[in-house]
Amino acid sequence: MVMEHGMDKTGPARDDMMKKQLRGQLAAERSLRTDEEHELQPAGEDQPVPAWSPASDYRGGTPSGMTEQDVGLRSELAQHLGRSLYPADKNTIIETLRRNHAPDRLVELAQRLPAHDRYVNVQAIAEAIGLHTEHVRR
Repeated sequence: MVMEHGMDKTGPARDDMMKKQLRGQLAAERSLRTDEEHELQPAGEDQPVPAWSPASDYRGGTPSGMTEQDVGLRSELAQHLGRSLYPADKNTIIETLRRNHAPDRLVELAQRLPAHDRYVNVQAIAEAIGLHTEHVRR
């Protein structure tokens, strides 16, 4: 067997063994990096204390002029309608809600919309179906 200058021929069995070792090392390094990236960091001194249960004192912000139910319904509508829909008419809104498996009560609310109006965002839809909306300062 003649060896070329600077080349070490190892054979298939040794190649396989070296590949397994390298895979193991790479997996161990990746696992180490992943564990470090996902470690929880303590909150800074300037961060708010998290509310751990719905019964806690912190309730979040309900905009002036709206109830928690109004905020929840508008939020649900937004989740099921997405952002790329607008401007949209009543039929498009109802079709989108159904396609996105929205609860029946949201579809029923959308069916109250005037037939020929177009809506530029979820806020306009909320106003048209009679939800209270926040008062915007101008």
